Amino acid sequence: MNDLLTIQNKIYEIRGQRVMLDRDLASLYGVETSQLKRAVKRNFKRFEGEDFMMEVSQEEILRCQIGTSSWGGSRYNAYAFTELGVAMLSSVLHSEIAIEIKKQIMRAFVAIRKLTSLPNTVNRIEIIEKEIQQLKADFNDTLADQNDINEDTRAQLDAISLVLAELQSKETEKKERKPIGFIQPKDDK
Repeated sequence: MNDLLTIQNKIYEIRGQRVMLDRDLASLYGVETSQLKRAVKRNFKRFEGEDFMMEVSQEEILRCQIGTSSWGGSRYNAYAFTELGVAMLSSVLHSEIAIEIKKQIMRAFVAIRKLTSLPNTVNRIEIIEKEIQQLKADFNDTLADQNDINEDTRAQLDAISLVLAELQSKETEKKERKPIGFIQPKDDK
């Protein structure tokens, strides 16, 4: 995983394409930059077109904040290889290391492509913030409804208590009841 991050840190964006510089590739492949450039020049037809390789100007190097030599600039224009160019480069450099490094570099390009294909993080945060605001509003509405229900319930309970109190305060009239059974009371006449 550490190798993958190291390689990802050596991938730059120049002219709207993700590229790796010749010196970074040479150090990964374990060869001198001049040796890598000679191999490219011997097989130049394989690298024709900016979708494989491009020469990088001094201004472009400074713009992507890549270091320069001690005298203030690079002595030679650097080559920048796209993902296709890196794949082609491994066929020019014949070694086991070149094959393994190519695999790692391809994985790094794919990982970066996946990261950049995800929806913009800022947009995702804005969406989440909107959802949280909506949830808060729904929660507040629910609490308000619950308070309304509680107030209505309290009013009903108060009304019931009043009615019960009125019923208790009124003395019920005692009516004489007719006795139950076969024996009839005698009239006192």
